[in-house]
Amino acid sequence: QVQLVESGGGLVQAGGSLRLSCAASGRTFNRYAVGWFRQAPGKEREFVAAIRWNGGTTYYANSVKGRFTISRDNAENTVYLQMNSLKPEDTAVYYCAADLSGIGYSAASEYSYWGQGTQVTVSS
Repeated sequence: QVQLVESGGGLVQAGGSLRLSCAASGRTFNRYAVGWFRQAPGKEREFVAAIRWNGGTTYYANSVKGRFTISRDNAENTVYLQMNSLKPEDTAVYYCAADLSGIGYSAASEYSYWGQGTQVTVSS
């Protein structure tokens, strides 16, 4: 079992920054990949970023590449998503999820455990 808890969401103006955290407990954290996904009202859940088990490889959706940075601290069992130059279209509920294969796929179906989500709202 893996438990994931997101934090750090909030309301920010366009061009601003937020850092999301995903705190994990349960199974050995440094053996699985973690992904961030988001879901806006009326839209499908979409992949944002992922990081492999050792932090050596990261993946980003084209829409956030160059603005968002994913990182992990295995000693603290935490994954971060630094979001800069935020746009109104980044508004969504952001979820972190655990991929027990350690790879960090972009498909939500590859993730076995999910957090409850944190709301990010970017005003124009």
